[in-house]
Amino acid sequence: MNTHEIMQLLNRHEWKDVEFKEAKRAVPNSAFESVSAFANTEGGHLVFGVRKDGSDFEVIGVINVDKVQNDFLTGLRSKEKISSIIQLEEHLETVFEKDILIFYIPEASRSEKPVFLDGNIKRSFLRKGACDVKCSPEELKRLLNDSFGERYDGTALDYDVTRCFSSQDIGWYRRQYEERAGNRAYTELNDEDFLFRFGLIKETQAGRKPTVASILLFGEDGYLRGLLPRPVIDCQRYLFNSDSSEEGRWHHRTVCDYNLVQTWNAVMEWYYRFAEIPFELEPHSMQRKDQPVDYVAFREAIVNVLIHQDYSDHTRKPVIQHYSNLTRFWNPGDAFVSVDDLLEPGEKDVRNPLIVTMFRRIGFSENAGWGLRDVFRSWRSLGHIPPELTNDKSRKAFELVLKKEILLSDDQVQFQRIIGVDFTEDEAAVFAYACKRSSPFSLNDIRFLINKSRSVCLDVTDRLTDQFLLVRLPNQTYELNADTKERLQSEAHDEDSEAHDGNSEAHDEDSEAHDGNSEAHDGNSEAHDGLNETERTILQACETAKSASELLEILGYGSRTGNFKTALSGLLDIGLLVMTLPESPRSKSQKYVISSRGLKLLQGR
Repeated sequence: MNTHEIMQLLNRHEWKDVEFKEAKRAVPNSAFESVSAFANTEGGHLVFGVRKDGSDFEVIGVINVDKVQNDFLTGLRSKEKISSIIQLEEHLETVFEKDILIFYIPEASRSEKPVFLDGNIKRSFLRKGACDVKCSPEELKRLLNDSFGERYDGTALDYDVTRCFSSQDIGWYRRQYEERAGNRAYTELNDEDFLFRFGLIKETQAGRKPTVASILLFGEDGYLRGLLPRPVIDCQRYLFNSDSSEEGRWHHRTVCDYNLVQTWNAVMEWYYRFAEIPFELEPHSMQRKDQPVDYVAFREAIVNVLIHQDYSDHTRKPVIQHYSNLTRFWNPGDAFVSVDDLLEPGEKDVRNPLIVTMFRRIGFSENAGWGLRDVFRSWRSLGHIPPELTNDKSRKAFELVLKKEILLSDDQVQFQRIIGVDFTEDEAAVFAYACKRSSPFSLNDIRFLINKSRSVCLDVTDRLTDQFLLVRLPNQTYELNADTKERLQSEAHDEDSEAHDGNSEAHDEDSEAHDGNSEAHDGNSEAHDGLNETERTILQACETAKSASELLEILGYGSRTGNFKTALSGLLDIGLLVMTLPESPRSKSQKYVISSRGLKLLQGR
């Protein structure tokens, strides 16, 4: 760790990935609780020698470094103290001439969880916010279920295979399977043998028995509800924005407490109730297309809810909430890998491998693993900001949010004109993304944003940082430059002020319209906008950033005449024109660009 990284760590609030302990002369017992919590959640840093008080810290140092370090490491190697050997990283650093110990505790593997203390499994902890919290019985059960070598959906059940299935739903699945790429190998098999070939029915000492996966997919209602007493999914539609102050219940709701085949069809029917279906004809058949523009993103998101939820969790149900501005997909059960790994190609360790495979066989999940790459690709192709993913390991939950927010909005395009930089398509997208982020973002975020290789993404960030638009942070993370952020906020404030002024002006104009003043109809365009010909020409030319020399050439002037200087300064004074480098008004690189107010004036004419 370098000095900059250490200071960044110390200046952060205690949160889910960092914990400070004084540990001046001895290891506090609470340090081992933090080890258990980090190992059972997402890993984190444990720092000895720091006293933390809110956002302030005091480096008090570790007095006897060798003793404190040895006592801590000895405890971590003792099975009597902790259930699993922790392969941590350790650093001894000097800050303000005092020694501090920094330990990085990695997340334990799924099979090692829960990591517990003192030989007592009830002393298992999770990291929630800035606290180490003892696992509740339900949380402990979830950790144990995920640790088993055999997945839950492959467990055999003592049900009668001749009575527990819906033949109608199996028939629907077989038709989907056989119509896909000519899968005719199992056409002659009866339903029981068909399911046996796919591992959904197992041979046991008591004969053939159905698996959990087979009942979830095709089970009759009574057998399914005996296995899963909660709904498979709860779909809710609201007719207002998610952040609206409007109070109200859902407009339409579909609660599915039946098998996955029936649930799939019910959820898709719910989705088609609000999906936007454009009027478009196939060029050859002249038949109307009936696929919504966001179909791929929604299909993959819905499939993810169905195939990756934790069906052993009977206390929580998945929820899809569709608002006017976004759709939220929430699932009980976290992903076993990180969000970055989820978006990489290739197979993933999944909770319900039998169910995943059965959906993929009929083409309902286009990619191996989680299919989230298709969600990202489809959503971005519609011009929206990238989906938001939250893999909450402390709550063992997963959330996907699709926001109907345009990445390159009119305001963003105008702002990029104002700063006077010529962006490539990728640079414009990354810069717009940075403008919308309230927290740093990673190189992987950029990769998923523009769908380009790591080297191309590095080139894009290098160009943006070289132009002082982005700031590069440790661990290949980035954020908007402070000056650029301030200008962005200033522009947004100006937009709000102009909107307020526009409302006042509209009110005034309505009042004036009633007085019958004939001057409003004189047709004089110069009186209409108050600009002379030179000012109007400059304003029109500056829809893209122009230097003074470029403006002189457009006007046909050989030098900066008094007329030109008056026009330019006048447009700047009234806010119709802005400088691209306002902090350096005499810079040789100075350019001028029309403001949002000026653009509205031109559009109004």
